[in-house]
Amino acid sequence: MVYLLVALAVVVLDQLTKLYVVAHFYVGESVPVIENIFHWTYILNPGAAFGMLEGSRWLFVLIALAVMTGIWYMRREIAEYGPWCTYGAALFGGGAVGNLIDRARQGLVIDFFDFRIWPVFNVADIAICVGVGCIIWSILLKEWQENKNA
Repeated sequence: MVYLLVALAVVVLDQLTKLYVVAHFYVGESVPVIENIFHWTYILNPGAAFGMLEGSRWLFVLIALAVMTGIWYMRREIAEYGPWCTYGAALFGGGAVGNLIDRARQGLVIDFFDFRIWPVFNVADIAICVGVGCIIWSILLKEWQENKNA
């Protein structure tokens, strides 16, 4: 049950930060936090990571729905891999929902973290990446433990 709270926390934090950016910045505005290193830059992303597959709104909506359905359907198997996988799936699912809300509402995802050497991203993107990393880590740990015990 805690994993549902983690996913919900990701969605809430993601949406609150996006609401803040929309209320305080105009599209394209970039405000330095640490000059030439980290800026808040408000962009609207019509694609996936790095702007790939621009204009594929419904494909991304279907993928997000498939991710959430898959996580729900495989929840018992996910739990067997332990907390890394469980919380990773919660982060991944929460991030998918956060960006899904943007896509469903306006067809674009609000991005704003800008490190100047990487494409601009948001809280949901962070949760997705960290979640996938946790899932991969849990799979590697399980494989290592099974090979060690074999």
